[in-house]
Amino acid sequence: MITLYHCANARSFRPLWTLEELGIPYRLKMLPFPPRVRAPDYLEVNPLGTIPLLIDGEISMTESAAICQYLVTRHGPSPLAVSPDEPAYGRFLNFLHFGEATLTFPQTLVLRYSRLEPEERRLPQVVEDYARWFVARLRAVTTAMEVGDWVCAGRFTAADISVGYALLLAQRLDLAGRFSAGVAAYWQRLQAREGFRRALDAQDRASAQQGLGREMAV
Repeated sequence: MITLYHCANARSFRPLWTLEELGIPYRLKMLPFPPRVRAPDYLEVNPLGTIPLLIDGEISMTESAAICQYLVTRHGPSPLAVSPDEPAYGRFLNFLHFGEATLTFPQTLVLRYSRLEPEERRLPQVVEDYARWFVARLRAVTTAMEVGDWVCAGRFTAADISVGYALLLAQRLDLAGRFSAGVAAYWQRLQAREGFRRALDAQDRASAQQGLGREMAV
Protein backbone atom coordinates (compact mmCIF):
# COMPACT_ATOMS: atom_id res chain seq x y z
CA MET A 1 0.00 0.00 0.00
CA ILE A 2 1.13 3.57 -0.72
CA THR A 3 2.36 5.54 2.29
CA LEU A 4 2.33 9.34 2.29
CA TYR A 5 4.15 11.42 4.89
CA HIS A 6 2.31 14.71 5.23
CA CYS A 7 2.10 17.97 7.16
CA ALA A 8 -1.33 19.57 7.21
CA ASN A 9 -1.75 22.10 4.39
CA ALA A 10 1.86 21.79 3.24
CA ARG A 11 3.08 20.84 -0.27
CA SER A 12 2.25 17.22 0.53
CA PHE A 13 -1.41 18.22 0.19
CA ARG A 14 -0.92 17.89 -3.57
CA PRO A 15 -0.34 14.10 -3.53
CA LEU A 16 -2.96 13.67 -0.79
CA TRP A 17 -5.55 15.42 -2.95
CA THR A 18 -4.45 13.33 -5.95
CA LEU A 19 -4.84 10.10 -3.98
CA GLU A 20 -8.35 11.11 -2.96
CA GLU A 21 -9.29 12.03 -6.53
CA LEU A 22 -8.01 8.66 -7.74
CA GLY A 23 -9.76 6.77 -4.94
CA ILE A 24 -6.85 4.40 -4.28
CA PRO A 25 -5.97 3.18 -0.76
CA TYR A 26 -3.07 4.72 1.12
CA ARG A 27 -1.65 5.21 4.60
CA LEU A 28 -1.30 8.78 5.81
CA LYS A 29 1.44 9.56 8.33
CA MET A 30 1.14 13.05 9.81
CA LEU A 31 4.11 15.11 10.91
CA PRO A 32 4.42 18.45 12.72
CA PHE A 33 5.69 21.34 10.63
CA PRO A 34 8.56 21.71 9.93
CA PRO A 35 9.34 18.00 10.40
CA ARG A 36 13.13 18.34 10.20
CA VAL A 37 12.93 20.39 13.42
CA ARG A 38 9.91 18.98 15.22
CA ALA A 39 10.17 15.31 14.19
CA PRO A 40 13.91 14.49 14.05
CA ASP A 41 13.23 10.73 13.80
CA TYR A 42 11.76 11.45 10.36
CA LEU A 43 15.30 12.10 9.09
CA GLU A 44 15.89 8.36 9.30
CA VAL A 45 13.18 7.89 6.68
CA ASN A 46 13.89 10.99 4.61
CA PRO A 47 17.36 12.49 5.23
CA LEU A 48 16.21 15.73 3.56
CA GLY A 49 13.62 16.22 6.28
CA THR A 50 11.17 17.57 3.71
CA ILE A 51 7.63 16.64 2.88
CA PRO A 52 6.05 15.08 0.99
CA LEU A 53 7.56 11.64 1.05
CA LEU A 54 5.64 9.01 -0.88
CA ILE A 55 6.58 5.35 -0.71
CA ASP A 56 5.03 2.93 -3.21
CA GLY A 57 6.71 -0.44 -2.94
CA GLU A 58 10.36 0.18 -3.79
CA ILE A 59 9.61 3.66 -5.14
CA SER A 60 10.39 6.66 -2.91
CA MET A 61 9.59 10.21 -4.07
CA THR A 62 9.88 13.66 -2.47
CA GLU A 63 8.76 16.18 -5.13
CA SER A 64 5.07 17.05 -4.89
CA ALA A 65 4.36 17.78 -8.56
CA ALA A 66 6.33 14.74 -9.71
CA ILE A 67 4.38 12.56 -7.26
CA CYS A 68 1.11 13.81 -8.73
CA GLN A 69 2.30 12.97 -12.24
CA TYR A 70 3.50 9.57 -11.06
CA LEU A 71 0.21 8.72 -9.38
CA VAL A 72 -2.08 9.68 -12.26
CA THR A 73 0.04 7.77 -14.79
CA ARG A 74 1.27 4.78 -12.79
CA HIS A 75 -2.09 4.24 -11.10
CA GLY A 76 -4.21 5.24 -14.10
CA PRO A 77 -5.65 5.40 -16.61
CA SER A 78 -7.28 8.52 -15.28
CA PRO A 79 -8.70 11.73 -16.76
CA LEU A 80 -6.42 13.47 -14.25
CA ALA A 81 -3.54 12.72 -16.63
CA VAL A 82 -2.99 14.20 -20.09
CA SER A 83 -1.33 11.76 -22.43
CA PRO A 84 1.51 12.61 -24.84
CA ASP A 85 -0.79 12.18 -27.84
CA GLU A 86 -3.22 14.87 -26.61
CA PRO A 87 -2.71 18.42 -27.92
CA ALA A 88 -2.71 19.79 -24.36
CA TYR A 89 0.15 17.56 -23.15
CA GLY A 90 2.77 20.31 -23.13
CA ARG A 91 0.41 22.74 -21.43
CA PHE A 92 -0.41 20.07 -18.84
CA LEU A 93 3.26 19.55 -17.95
CA ASN A 94 3.89 23.28 -17.88
CA PHE A 95 1.07 24.04 -15.43
CA LEU A 96 1.85 20.94 -13.37
CA HIS A 97 5.33 22.30 -12.64
CA PHE A 98 4.32 25.98 -12.75
CA GLY A 99 2.21 25.39 -9.63
CA GLU A 100 5.28 24.41 -7.64
CA ALA A 101 8.29 26.06 -9.25
CA THR A 102 6.71 29.43 -10.07
CA LEU A 103 3.78 29.89 -7.68
CA THR A 104 4.81 28.13 -4.48
CA PHE A 105 8.42 29.34 -4.44
CA PRO A 106 7.68 33.01 -3.58
CA GLN A 107 5.08 31.90 -1.07
CA THR A 108 7.69 29.96 0.89
CA LEU A 109 9.53 33.22 1.50
CA VAL A 110 6.31 34.93 2.55
CA LEU A 111 5.66 32.05 4.97
CA ARG A 112 9.19 32.05 6.36
CA TYR A 113 9.59 35.77 6.94
CA SER A 114 6.05 36.41 8.18
CA ARG A 115 5.46 33.38 10.42
CA LEU A 116 8.28 30.88 10.82
CA GLU A 117 11.21 33.09 11.77
CA PRO A 118 11.50 34.48 15.31
CA GLU A 119 9.92 37.91 15.65
CA GLU A 120 13.25 39.71 15.49
CA ARG A 121 14.18 38.02 12.18
CA ARG A 122 10.92 38.69 10.35
CA LEU A 123 11.21 40.94 7.31
CA PRO A 124 8.01 42.73 6.27
CA GLN A 125 9.59 44.14 3.10
CA VAL A 126 10.64 40.68 1.93
CA VAL A 127 7.12 39.42 2.69
CA GLU A 128 5.53 42.17 0.60
CA ASP A 129 8.02 41.86 -2.27
CA TYR A 130 7.46 38.13 -2.65
CA ALA A 131 3.71 38.45 -2.19
CA ARG A 132 3.71 40.81 -5.17
CA TRP A 133 5.90 38.37 -7.10
CA PHE A 134 3.38 35.60 -6.44
CA VAL A 135 0.43 37.75 -7.52
CA ALA A 136 2.25 38.79 -10.70
CA ARG A 137 2.85 35.15 -11.62
CA LEU A 138 -0.86 34.42 -11.12
CA ARG A 139 -1.52 36.32 -14.34
CA ALA A 140 -0.93 33.07 -16.22
CA VAL A 141 -3.81 31.48 -14.31
CA THR A 142 -6.02 34.52 -14.91
CA THR A 143 -5.34 34.20 -18.63
CA ALA A 144 -6.14 30.47 -18.57
CA MET A 145 -9.47 31.17 -16.87
CA GLU A 146 -10.46 33.49 -19.70
CA VAL A 147 -10.80 30.50 -22.03
CA GLY A 148 -11.98 27.70 -19.75
CA ASP A 149 -12.78 26.44 -16.27
CA TRP A 150 -9.51 24.50 -15.88
CA VAL A 151 -5.90 25.22 -16.79
CA CYS A 152 -5.64 22.70 -19.64
CA ALA A 153 -7.31 19.98 -21.72
CA GLY A 154 -10.83 21.23 -21.00
CA ARG A 155 -11.05 19.14 -17.83
CA PHE A 156 -9.81 18.92 -14.26
CA THR A 157 -6.34 17.36 -14.18
CA ALA A 158 -3.35 16.95 -11.88
CA ALA A 159 -2.16 20.34 -13.19
CA ASP A 160 -5.15 21.90 -11.44
CA ILE A 161 -4.16 20.11 -8.24
CA SER A 162 -0.67 21.58 -8.49
CA VAL A 163 -1.92 25.11 -9.10
CA GLY A 164 -4.79 24.63 -6.65
CA TYR A 165 -2.43 23.90 -3.77
CA ALA A 166 -0.70 27.24 -4.41
CA LEU A 167 -4.10 28.91 -4.05
CA LEU A 168 -4.75 27.03 -0.80
CA LEU A 169 -1.43 28.23 0.57
CA ALA A 170 -2.20 31.76 -0.62
CA GLN A 171 -5.43 31.70 1.33
CA ARG A 172 -3.61 30.63 4.47
CA LEU A 173 -1.07 33.41 3.93
CA ASP A 174 -3.86 36.00 3.60
CA LEU A 175 -3.11 36.57 -0.09
CA ALA A 176 -6.45 35.40 -1.51
CA GLY A 177 -7.79 38.95 -1.40
CA ARG A 178 -5.36 39.75 -4.22
CA PHE A 179 -6.79 37.13 -6.61
CA SER A 180 -8.32 38.35 -9.85
CA ALA A 181 -12.03 37.61 -10.33
CA GLY A 182 -11.17 34.70 -12.63
CA VAL A 183 -8.71 33.14 -10.19
CA ALA A 184 -11.15 33.61 -7.30
CA ALA A 185 -13.89 31.79 -9.23
CA TYR A 186 -11.43 29.03 -10.16
CA TRP A 187 -10.47 28.64 -6.50
CA GLN A 188 -14.14 28.24 -5.60
CA ARG A 189 -14.51 25.48 -8.20
CA LEU A 190 -11.47 23.68 -6.84
CA GLN A 191 -12.76 23.83 -3.25
CA ALA A 192 -16.09 22.40 -4.36
CA ARG A 193 -14.53 19.17 -5.59
CA GLU A 194 -15.25 16.10 -3.50
CA GLY A 195 -11.63 15.00 -3.74
CA PHE A 196 -10.46 18.29 -2.26
CA ARG A 197 -12.93 18.03 0.61
CA ARG A 198 -12.00 14.42 1.29
CA ALA A 199 -8.31 15.38 1.43
CA LEU A 200 -9.04 18.09 4.02
CA ASP A 201 -11.09 15.62 6.06
CA ALA A 202 -8.36 12.96 5.78
CA GLN A 203 -5.63 15.23 7.13
CA ASP A 204 -7.85 16.47 9.99
CA ARG A 205 -8.88 12.94 10.92
CA ALA A 206 -5.32 11.60 10.75
CA SER A 207 -3.99 14.56 12.75
CA ALA A 208 -6.48 13.86 15.53
CA GLN A 209 -5.81 10.11 15.51
CA GLN A 210 -2.03 10.60 15.56
CA GLY A 211 -2.08 13.24 18.28
CA LEU A 212 -1.19 16.32 16.22
CA GLY A 213 -3.18 19.49 16.81
CA ARG A 214 -4.06 22.04 14.15
CA GLU A 215 -1.44 24.37 15.61
CA MET A 216 1.11 22.15 13.88
CA ALA A 217 -0.37 22.90 10.46
CA VAL A 218 1.20 25.25 7.91
